[in-house]
Amino acid sequence: MPEPADQNQPSPPPSPGPETGPKSTSTGLPSNVAAAIACIPLIGGIIFYILEKHDSFVRFYAMQSIIFGCAWFLFNIVSAVVHVVFAAIPAIGGILVFFWAIIAALVHLAFLVIMIITIVKAFMGVRWDIPYIGPIARKQVEGLG
Repeated sequence: MPEPADQNQPSPPPSPGPETGPKSTSTGLPSNVAAAIACIPLIGGIIFYILEKHDSFVRFYAMQSIIFGCAWFLFNIVSAVVHVVFAAIPAIGGILVFFWAIIAALVHLAFLVIMIITIVKAFMGVRWDIPYIGPIARKQVEGLG
């Protein structure tokens, strides 16, 4: 007759699976998902900064997104002004506009790459500071929250 299983044996470890992370208390989304959505410049940041009241991870990424989106928007305004000024210069204006368009495209590409890196880092659950913007966002979130 087989002996009953030993009651003192430890249970097997849980099977590995995707971890969703802690729930974001105000939005009902996992923190990493909410933070990744909050990384959409300006709009995502504003929405999640207003909705999320408790999760500092999401609030940090939301504030960083607001500041980053404002910087991107400000660059667009400055770029448009520079474009108009260069276009008004006789003789060499067309050449200046062409070179400014290349510079502006590279800056926009840099903004896009930074946004993608931020979304990926947020989704992975890693707090990543955008250079210059991250420390400002951290101070805002810690000072207000």
